[in-house]
Amino acid sequence: MFAHVRSSALLILIGLVSATDLFAAERIWDSDLKRYLTDEETNHAEVFMSEEDAVKTVLPKSQRIRKDVIRLTQEKKNLIEQQIGWKFPETAFELYIGETGDKVDGYAMIHNTIGKHKHMTYMVGVDATGVCSDVELLVYREARGSDVGKKRFNAQYEGKTVSDPIRIHKDIINISGATMSVRSISAGVKRVLVLVDEFYLKPAGMGSDTVAAKKSEQGIFGSIFGN
Repeated sequence: MFAHVRSSALLILIGLVSATDLFAAERIWDSDLKRYLTDEETNHAEVFMSEEDAVKTVLPKSQRIRKDVIRLTQEKKNLIEQQIGWKFPETAFELYIGETGDKVDGYAMIHNTIGKHKHMTYMVGVDATGVCSDVELLVYREARGSDVGKKRFNAQYEGKTVSDPIRIHKDIINISGATMSVRSISAGVKRVLVLVDEFYLKPAGMGSDTVAAKKSEQGIFGSIFGN
């Protein structure tokens, strides 16, 4: 009888320890704050705009907007990862294409990349020539660092192309206390630019390879004729 009681007590103790471990695993430790995040901080979500409003903001003049899906083969995925310098799990991406008449005005893609602890949702706009035209933050889920959603910060991505580093301390100014979020958005912008370049611009003869070839030709002719 006592052995049965001891066994039951041991099982209860193991259950309590397991439950405690599970609870601890669900909590998020912040190395900068040196404490676990509170429930309020963990569940924080600051909504800046809806996806619909973001599309209208990024592609304001298009007569029509359609959705398309980019599907990556393993070979293409490896190529994209090599170009952007980091690996990612996604093999498909949805994007909006703005059109007027028979011309493409630009592209807009929703991205979800992780900041310090949780994912951010934002939209990256790319014009018809492959230049970043806008970055709009939709939802920010960290308790700190939402300044990445302000225009005075994300305006620095405008004008960037696949040939730019798009990295902190190179061509992107950091925000103190939001370094991981800045790195995350920067990596996301780079990925969108590369995806648009590879799947839309290069097949149309307007990609980064064509631009590089034209610059090379101009350099050769300039050296020959002294221009």
